Amino acid sequence: MSSILQGTLASEERLRWLSETLTVDGSVTIAAAAEALQVSDMTIRRDLAELEERGTARRVRGGARALGPQSFAERRQRAGRAKARIAAKLAELVPAKGVVAFDASSTVMRLASGMHAARDLMVLTNGPDTFAALQGLPGVTATLTGGRLEPRTGSLVGPLACRSAAQFTVQTLFASAAAVDAQRGALETTLEEAEVKRSIAQGAHDVVLAVDSSKLGGRAVAVGIDWERVDVLVTELDPGDERLTPYRDFVRVL
Repeated sequence: MSSILQGTLASEERLRWLSETLTVDGSVTIAAAAEALQVSDMTIRRDLAELEERGTARRVRGGARALGPQSFAERRQRAGRAKARIAAKLAELVPAKGVVAFDASSTVMRLASGMHAARDLMVLTNGPDTFAALQGLPGVTATLTGGRLEPRTGSLVGPLACRSAAQFTVQTLFASAAAVDAQRGALETTLEEAEVKRSIAQGAHDVVLAVDSSKLGGRAVAVGIDWERVDVLVTELDPGDERLTPYRDFVRVL
């Protein structure tokens, strides 16, 4: 293994340790992390800056604090390059006709600008922002699930959203997640969000899970979609990247 690859893996391992510590304790100090990981304070500062860029931590004096559920506007600004690469991969999976579903994620919303092949396509979504982005696109008819607006995530949730979603039979659900666990599947920051995604997934022939690599190995509150319902995992990484190895037993990786 090259020294460059070793360095990348070591960095990802540190980031995973920091993310897990933030999830459990709510905060982490630079001094404690540097001692535990046997690296310099400067290395931890760079790692915390990376976590802040990925939207999973907020730096404070001497360390960082965990972030709760972020607003849609905040999430939309995070990991822009990774989301653009993911959207380009997803565009190849969207049919020209039929019915598909998009969740309320900022990752999947990126698809709206790349749906040039649509001819007679209905898109069901529980995301008001996604619904707005789909307006006026040639060959696309957007439909909202209805439901209660969850201000923390910008998505429509609750019994009405779940019942409405369950009435549709869709070819493919395109969904993201707050985190991805190698054993449990796609995780969400709220129980309500998890319930809506499960409702849509129940009526989907295929489920495509699209997440940037910072979500791999992360943690969140609730299981949204388990691996038995996921058919394809899409990230910004090359499909042969070692970070995707734990998921190849469950799904096709793109």
